[in-house]
Amino acid sequence: MSINMRKDVHMTGKDLMDMVQLRPDDVGELAIVPGPAERMEAVVRKLKNPIKNFTFMEYTMHTGHFEGKKVTTINGGRFSADTAITTEILCNAKINAMLRVGSCGALREDIKVGDLIVAQTAIKGEGVTQYYVDKDFVPTADKDLTGQLRDIAKSSPSIVGDIHVGSCWSTDAILKETRENVTKAVEQGAIAVDMVSSTFLTICQIYQIPAAVILAVSDNVITGEMGFMNTDYYMAETATINIAFDLVQKMSVV
Repeated sequence: MSINMRKDVHMTGKDLMDMVQLRPDDVGELAIVPGPAERMEAVVRKLKNPIKNFTFMEYTMHTGHFEGKKVTTINGGRFSADTAITTEILCNAKINAMLRVGSCGALREDIKVGDLIVAQTAIKGEGVTQYYVDKDFVPTADKDLTGQLRDIAKSSPSIVGDIHVGSCWSTDAILKETRENVTKAVEQGAIAVDMVSSTFLTICQIYQIPAAVILAVSDNVITGEMGFMNTDYYMAETATINIAFDLVQKMSVV
């Protein structure tokens, strides 16, 4: 059966950008994209003269300056569907580069709560990217931006644990991190699991916007350790934000 839709796509990322009355001139050259609002607020506190660009549904965007550079931040969402919406808005606003600061579970015994993961690639285990790309597409972080991020993280005085570089498995089903599903992800090379990095990187790649990902380890799926209330995790979370701003100072694309 053929459906006679008036448009090829009912709503686009450009439509979303127009809906929140956002213009490319309103945003910075770099976006720091945490998941939850409280992490975004920590980013906003580091900006000089931040301006609220918009509040839409549960998302809020601010733009300000850091060391003379214009920076935008938004609570990008805890889940892949949220992340698709906010990343589309950022991409259509012509952000030059994006950095996701988030959290993850470890998929190796030697990775501790409080360590940091720099994701080079992501494994698509969520339900969003199948509508954007085919099954063989590999979400990949920008090589140069990721290299800068890794080097800054390794030399940062903020970190309390180790830095690990590798692939992150993204899944919608946080309560279905079963032995079978985890084994499949590990066999594909995953060293960490989160809920949004594959969507974030996929959409940035489609729009050809350089993107990188740094994650604080909150728990270990292999050992069963739950570190969500662990001080080391909170310190690592703070470290990701400090490292992001160190990158703002040094990155060549801004």
